[in-house]
Amino acid sequence: MSTAEDTLATGGILAVRPERAVRSRRSLRLRPIAAFTGAALAFVAVALAVGAPSPLFVLYEQEWGFQPWLLTVAFAIYAVTLLITLLIAGSLSDHIGRRPVLIGALALQVVAMLIFLFAPDIGWIIGARSVQGVATGAAMSTFTAALVELAPERHKKLGATIGSTAPVGGIAIGAFLTGRAVQFVSQPTALVFVTLALLFVAGILVVVASPETVERRPGAVRSLIPRLLVPRAARREFVGAIPLFLATWMLAGLFIGLSPSILHGVFHLDSGLLNGAIVAVPPAVGALAGLLLTRAPARLTVVWSMAAILVGVAVAAVGIGAALLPLLFIGATVAGAGFGAGFSAMLRILAPLAPNDQRAELFAGVFLVSYLAYGVPALVAGELITVVGLLPTALGYSAAIAIAAVVALVVQAVKTRR
Repeated sequence: MSTAEDTLATGGILAVRPERAVRSRRSLRLRPIAAFTGAALAFVAVALAVGAPSPLFVLYEQEWGFQPWLLTVAFAIYAVTLLITLLIAGSLSDHIGRRPVLIGALALQVVAMLIFLFAPDIGWIIGARSVQGVATGAAMSTFTAALVELAPERHKKLGATIGSTAPVGGIAIGAFLTGRAVQFVSQPTALVFVTLALLFVAGILVVVASPETVERRPGAVRSLIPRLLVPRAARREFVGAIPLFLATWMLAGLFIGLSPSILHGVFHLDSGLLNGAIVAVPPAVGALAGLLLTRAPARLTVVWSMAAILVGVAVAAVGIGAALLPLLFIGATVAGAGFGAGFSAMLRILAPLAPNDQRAELFAGVFLVSYLAYGVPALVAGELITVVGLLPTALGYSAAIAIAAVVALVVQAVKTRR
């Protein structure tokens, strides 16, 4: 074919034929394995941003002099806005595609990081957490579904595993790195939030170049009506998994939301490095456990993970009550392994029960219950601290986690026998 046939000359401007433009756009698409890897890293960045602000909250309190309960508001507002977003937009990507939702969510993350960066008071921090909650709510179920769909055909379980461990591992990395920045860098806020904003920009570029995994279908506007609709084939397993979601994500709320206050109020320690470490240990160990146990029988893993949470929470509670920091860290490690292994295994059980065009809706339900367990008890605990004190609140919170773990263990053990 001649050059004249390949192009259209109009007023001296060469216009590429539509067929060639389509081929050019397709050539810019990432290969599936590269898209899968890039999406996983972008999802880690979303979770990393969830854990990153926690070690900075103590600095904000010292610098701005606000009441401690406002930290609980800043923590809880994220969970509230995330839950609302999951209810409204959790299944939107099943209708309009994964890519548009992910691009919008990552762009909102950039906005949230800039608000954090220039915040002059706690009100702006609460506003930044609100925007971050919306962005994370839109990204959470969509990324989890996209990872299952982008995973190589022989490794679909790996997609579900990474979808469940990326949020956990990202929180750990964010909290730990920010804790180190607080300890060793003169301007930790600038370093943390500029880095995160750049990671989200890179994530947008990856999503733009990734293939779409879902065909558009009608009902996008109707899907925005707040609801929780779990696919029929997954409902029995979903209901049985609710105690597990409560135990695992209440545990996350204890260490992410309350542990800096526990270190300050019970152990009288104000180290940014320790704050980051205690927040990071449970999700870090959890992410590692989830990845290492990918090939283990999912149901059996769930049972043993609940036993680990029960033992770990008991040890941590003894550490808090007796003011023994090593016991607190040992308990956090054991319970964290149960958190990551149990949540990951449960998603491996649930993921195959939903078709592609209903998978985001299923994961929206999972994360809706999980973040209710993550945010609401922590908000209640923040109010109880002013009434009964920090130590009784922390011990009561630990007891509630243990009760949920016992119920989950019994439910899953019965399912194992069947």
